[in-house]
Amino acid sequence: MSVKSNRKSAGFTLVELMISMGVTMTLLYAAVSMFQNASQSNTIVSQGTEMTDNLRVGLNLMQQDLQQAGTGIPTGGIPIPFTSNGAASPCGITAEPNRPTLTGSTTFRACNTALPAVEPGYMLGPLVTAPDATTSAPTDEITILYADNTLGTDIRPINIPANPGPPAQPACNGTLTIAGTTLNVTFDPSASCWPPAQPGVQLNPGDLVMFSNTIGSTLMAVTTASGNNATFAPGDAFNLNGRVSDNAGTIWQMQTSPTCGGTPACFPPTTALRIWMVSYYLDNITSPPYVRLIRRVNFNSPTPVGETLENLQFTYNFVDGLTNPTNQPVIPTGDTELQIRSVNVLLGARSTFLSQTGNQPKYARNNLVTQISFRSLAYTNLYQ
Repeated sequence: MSVKSNRKSAGFTLVELMISMGVTMTLLYAAVSMFQNASQSNTIVSQGTEMTDNLRVGLNLMQQDLQQAGTGIPTGGIPIPFTSNGAASPCGITAEPNRPTLTGSTTFRACNTALPAVEPGYMLGPLVTAPDATTSAPTDEITILYADNTLGTDIRPINIPANPGPPAQPACNGTLTIAGTTLNVTFDPSASCWPPAQPGVQLNPGDLVMFSNTIGSTLMAVTTASGNNATFAPGDAFNLNGRVSDNAGTIWQMQTSPTCGGTPACFPPTTALRIWMVSYYLDNITSPPYVRLIRRVNFNSPTPVGETLENLQFTYNFVDGLTNPTNQPVIPTGDTELQIRSVNVLLGARSTFLSQTGNQPKYARNNLVTQISFRSLAYTNLYQ
């Protein structure tokens, strides 16, 4: 006799399987979405941190240089070769000194008889177009000058007789001689006249040197240097040397008489002070599509100090005793670079990579804006 079993076969029905698969897929989708959101948030935070670091590093270094602008520079700037033609425009008949830029060189402002401590460069930088083509802005450049206090060649004049004192000081038997259109300088190697040569602080080709004596000052560029000898020959990158025909701002005007002849006896006690010319601008050529902030000393190789930047703007605040214009991208009519007292800097950055924002990938962007005072230019001695 057989017995039938009413027990159902074990397992899931098709409906149960479909329901369980739907629940599982929903949970998986939620988990993946949470992971994607967390990953996107992490990417945004990381890129924001990277942008901030780039902005701060570049701006901090720029701030250090800008605060030094004018240190050791004569109040009216450093005289440069100049010959006036007596007209309002053009006001001179000789070429202005060259100025470093991204694609070569341009010249400093026409008609300046002296090189100022701060030289604006409105729209001298490259036109930077973002990879996503949402922004395109002409950028600026700035060039500043300040004295180098590490070399010590200005501690005593190159050529000065002994002083019996008090306090007594030995002679410095260095020489300045002119041969044709070339200036040759020999420094007295004694410890009281010339600091011991140290790596990184001795004179090098391309250095700028300001010579000063009781007659005046001038700026020249080292073309060759060896030991305690330096030569200032024509053909330098700045176009400062060998300017015989100019009637002001040259080494020839610093002799005791125009017909002296360039012998060592021609020069009163003369000091030599190394000057740094520092330029900041953006570079979108060397490593495209990335844009880098460049710090360039004289015409030496450019040094990147910030990455993935896309905007650099300067405006200037003037003190002229009349209107005291502020936020000026260029020098107002009637004012000069010598009246600049502070600069407003805008430095903009974008992220290195696209980040997903909603349904559309975008570059993240940030900027820093600050105002920097030129300490040496803004300082006023109330006791004079």
